[in-house]
Amino acid sequence: MGNQTYGYARVSTEQQNLDRQIDALTGYGVDRLYNEKMTGTRKDRPELKKLLESLTEGDTVVVESLSRLGRSTRDLLELTELFEKKGVHLISLKERIDTSSSTGRLLFTLMSAIAQFERDVIADRTREGLNSARARGHLGGRPKVPEDTVRKAIGIYHTGQYSIKEIEQLTGVKKSTLYRYLERERQNIVELNR
Repeated sequence: MGNQTYGYARVSTEQQNLDRQIDALTGYGVDRLYNEKMTGTRKDRPELKKLLESLTEGDTVVVESLSRLGRSTRDLLELTELFEKKGVHLISLKERIDTSSSTGRLLFTLMSAIAQFERDVIADRTREGLNSARARGHLGGRPKVPEDTVRKAIGIYHTGQYSIKEIEQLTGVKKSTLYRYLERERQNIVELNR
């Protein structure tokens, strides 16, 4: 039987800071802390995997917020089922949920379902907005770069006198656009030489 308290902290990108979560978890009094900078939608989170492998019956996992543990209701429910099978409790500080009680388990299920519903509603609204805009003739996405501007950028590129960054600054044509058109140009030349 274990009685360890593990903390898990996560942010989605390298630029984000873990300090607030780490402070909350160490303030709670975790025995060991796992943290990583990786999106919660990924299944292959190495630190979460290490945490799951080290859990034994009677242990507790503490997170600052349920969203740190997973981004979908299904993921969160799968994790809590795993915790339940192993005899491990989950505590979320922000939502004040403790799955060691029946009330905590109910609250957890409701909170994760509501969070998923909220994400689904946002996705639905976004889709509806895009469809409405398309119906009015708006295509969305980045505005198209005029062909003559792209040709000018390609011409400058072929002089060999300017870096890609300088070409971007001179013409406003982004590097990805320039490379895409250069690749098309290269493919056209290959086709002509066949």
